[in-house]
Amino acid sequence: MDNQLLLEFIGYAASLLIAISLMMRSLIRLRILNGIGAVVFVIYGLLIKAYPVAFLNGIIVGIDITYLIQMLKRSDYFSVMEVTPNSPYLNFFLEFHTEDIRKFFPTFNYDPQPKDLIFFMLRDTIPAGLMILRPIKNKGKILLDYALENFRDFKIGAFIFDDKPAILLNRGIDCLEAKAETKIHRQYLRQMGFHLTEDEYYHKNLNKHFIRDKKI
Repeated sequence: MDNQLLLEFIGYAASLLIAISLMMRSLIRLRILNGIGAVVFVIYGLLIKAYPVAFLNGIIVGIDITYLIQMLKRSDYFSVMEVTPNSPYLNFFLEFHTEDIRKFFPTFNYDPQPKDLIFFMLRDTIPAGLMILRPIKNKGKILLDYALENFRDFKIGAFIFDDKPAILLNRGIDCLEAKAETKIHRQYLRQMGFHLTEDEYYHKNLNKHFIRDKKI
């Protein structure tokens, strides 16, 4: 591979990274890929002695790093709002997000039962997610564990499964059961510490521990 071809390859690689970054739904991933693309452009600019290109992309790298640090340091306050199975807002929420919910729970069709436990996960007072559980003795069968697109960073799951298990333990639930219909849901459950058993359900035992209220 001659030098000219190598330089063109570096330039195209940088352009491709920038283009892919703009398609990222996650702002963190966007900043990371955009920053990597800008670094490659800096290298490209220096190699071809296009110093304005290198200078401009050096500034972009600094901007991406600054925003990444701010996002990673950001503290979100999580809380739970419990509603009843016949809640009008619950019905509105499910209907409004039906199409997106079906991407992760293709066969989900909620049939309310009086004993169902329904929690809206609030992130800085914004309803960022919804969990519907059906108690069966000491086990909670998860019918839905859904997060809005801008909040799919595992923090909601970590809040209720690991940081605040008392929310469920106080209701007599010390074990969770979930059925995964999609690959992304299976990955999420494994990330949250669920284990697949022979019945093809994912299970997680809740451990009671004391933890102070805090921002995450």
